[in-house]
Amino acid sequence: MRILYHHRTASKDGQAVHIEEMIDAMRLLGHEVRVVAPLADQAEGRMGGGVGWVHRLKAMLPKAIYELMELTYSLVAYRKLMAAAREFRPDVIYERYNLFLLAGLMARRRLGVPLLLEVNAPLVLERSQHSGGLVLQKLARWAEGKAWHGADAVLPVTAVLAGHVREYGVPADRIHVIPNGINRAHFAHAPSPAEAKTRLGLQGRVVLGFTGFVRDWHGVDRIVDWMATPGPPANTYLLVVGDGPVRAELEAQARRLGLADRVSFTGVIHRDQVPAHVAAFDVALQPAVTPYASPLKLMEYLVLGKAVIAPATPNLQEVLTDGVNALLFDGDRPGALEQALQQLCSDEPLRQRLAQGATDTIDRLELTWLGNARKVAALVGTAA
Repeated sequence: MRILYHHRTASKDGQAVHIEEMIDAMRLLGHEVRVVAPLADQAEGRMGGGVGWVHRLKAMLPKAIYELMELTYSLVAYRKLMAAAREFRPDVIYERYNLFLLAGLMARRRLGVPLLLEVNAPLVLERSQHSGGLVLQKLARWAEGKAWHGADAVLPVTAVLAGHVREYGVPADRIHVIPNGINRAHFAHAPSPAEAKTRLGLQGRVVLGFTGFVRDWHGVDRIVDWMATPGPPANTYLLVVGDGPVRAELEAQARRLGLADRVSFTGVIHRDQVPAHVAAFDVALQPAVTPYASPLKLMEYLVLGKAVIAPATPNLQEVLTDGVNALLFDGDRPGALEQALQQLCSDEPLRQRLAQGATDTIDRLELTWLGNARKVAALVGTAA
């Protein structure tokens, strides 16, 4: 097929991973993919760079003006899509949903081809609660509903998120849950846990690991507090693969509790280096989660066969089963996380069983980008 892939994302983060991996997977399956995106250097789907001016503009303008500019950008994106379509003659438009972005819907109506809309978050809700809030609430809800209703197929990343889509009245037969995935090839050459620990100087440690951009709500501070109690094994070590706004606070907390030599951050590292670090984990941490998300870090933990600790939230339970591929805890019960940590760090056979269950999960649920691309291709025929 000829797939016209559209998005409004320029950041080099987990969003970029999703976009780049899906494009690569579609091409590996033999489909032609033409990318339409904000920056010229994204013509092949590669992300990052040149977006600082957007953040400066957002900080300078009144929120209402910025939100209206987001909606107006749909006209710019529509012209780009139509210009690409005239040359490319697509069989389908695949768009990554963003708030106030209606370009894909407009092009679908003009071209008469199906529109598949990937949805990673209910952005009216998310932006109302974060990023300083939304001013044009009614306009935002109208735009979100318009985009979701107008697509031939809506692809939320979790069943929980699918519930948000249904609340707008989108028929259930047009909603297809496709979780985030993993690129097995990217992790195929990861070192063994023992080798990974040796490279990092962590021999003999029980390594608790967290990947990503750590924020205050992630609960990593609770891990550090627990490590300072009498319960944990003395060789317990916390490795944070990434960075984040609370790094300085966590490092200060570790120093205050006498744990400076048992807690470390890698800082921002290249994506290719992540497997060699995650391979060193004995326990992979997902202390908290956005209730509708499909965390990319979770897929990395599973593909490398890590014993996962996570809250028993409905979205995570779409992938994780307590005692099979993770140790789940009640996020509302005080001390539940710490109890789970104590159990898993003290029980190596349990870690091994969960690790095997984690590895099996990828095949059982087909949690790969190639699998996702196959599902998308199958949906095009039903949406046409």
